[in-house]
Amino acid sequence: MKKIIPALYAVGAVMILTGAITFITKWPFAPYIYTIGATLFALAQINTPYEGANKNVKRLRRQQILGALFLVAAGAFMFFTNKNEWIVVLTIGAVIELYTSFRIPQEEQKDL
Repeated sequence: MKKIIPALYAVGAVMILTGAITFITKWPFAPYIYTIGATLFALAQINTPYEGANKNVKRLRRQQILGALFLVAAGAFMFFTNKNEWIVVLTIGAVIELYTSFRIPQEEQKDL
């Protein structure tokens, strides 16, 4: 399981980027690639447990999972809306992911 999670992260991230970029060209398979990648990325984050007792890190992990769910929701918006609403949802998810990716290591350093 320890080898599968990093692979899910990597494959999911590449698929998210590929799907988002190719959606601009109106390629019909772009939403599928993006949504599958976002789902893999979200599954990797959900299945990465935090074993510690730091309440701040636990809160940040919940926020990180919420950000991953926003990324999956952006894929749904690609399918069901005709405009660019998915970009707003993608941006919200990306900002949450970026924030937590910097804050979690800072909080873990405080525990050492």
